[in-house]
Amino acid sequence: MTLVISDVDGTLVDKEKRLTPGTLQAVQRLQAAGFGFTIISARPMSGLAPLAEELSLDVPMGAFNGGLVFRRGGEILCRHFVDEAVARGALALAQNEPVDIWVFADDQWFATSDTGSHVPSERRASNQEPRICSGFSNLLDRADKITFVCDEPAVLDALRDRIVAAHDGAATIVKSQTYYLDITATTANKGEGIARLADALGVRLDRTIAIGDQANDLAMFERAGRAIAMDNAPDDVKAQAADVTLANDADGVAHAIDKFILGRMM
Repeated sequence: MTLVISDVDGTLVDKEKRLTPGTLQAVQRLQAAGFGFTIISARPMSGLAPLAEELSLDVPMGAFNGGLVFRRGGEILCRHFVDEAVARGALALAQNEPVDIWVFADDQWFATSDTGSHVPSERRASNQEPRICSGFSNLLDRADKITFVCDEPAVLDALRDRIVAAHDGAATIVKSQTYYLDITATTANKGEGIARLADALGVRLDRTIAIGDQANDLAMFERAGRAIAMDNAPDDVKAQAADVTLANDADGVAHAIDKFILGRMM
């Protein structure tokens, strides 16, 4: 069996975070042809659960870039937290920066503010409301993900560079969107994540196809048997893919399935 593993935001769903009928039908065609299909995302488990229901996925899926692997019923197969020293160090480095801070722990979303420009989108993506708090110290021994939010890419890039300089190798530090800088566990990256998903389904990595659009997808592009990038992806992401499909708002995953996967069987 060949396993297709799709990123979610900017890839599988449109800009309104919805699965379109065209994408749902294409996934069904893929499965009917004997392919496996699953999803991996920087989202928490709560944000993937509704998609799993819509897609009727009864296979392992990866939340937090694969740091948490679970099944639709809520069974957790593995979970990797951010190293506490990294979490505390990263928050200290971000203390005086113009960023909002989100911490995902205990299956909840904790935030410094509920009024930021990306909060409405995250409400849809995480499928929950933020819990506002002034500090996160009591959560940092069990954080699944820490996200710094800012609409100035240079600010996030500089913060990323400082955190990497201080904690390189002790965490996965990567942007999941131009305005999100995510920190997850060292093994909570999509390369390790798709390896876990493939292993859980008894599929060799060279029999996997990964579809994605952002820098955090490059780790799975490197390990998958084949990589497909979205047209809305940055050029450096597209350069690492074998094929480039349409944008997520143009049913790009459906196009990839029909042209680059099923289309090449004919």
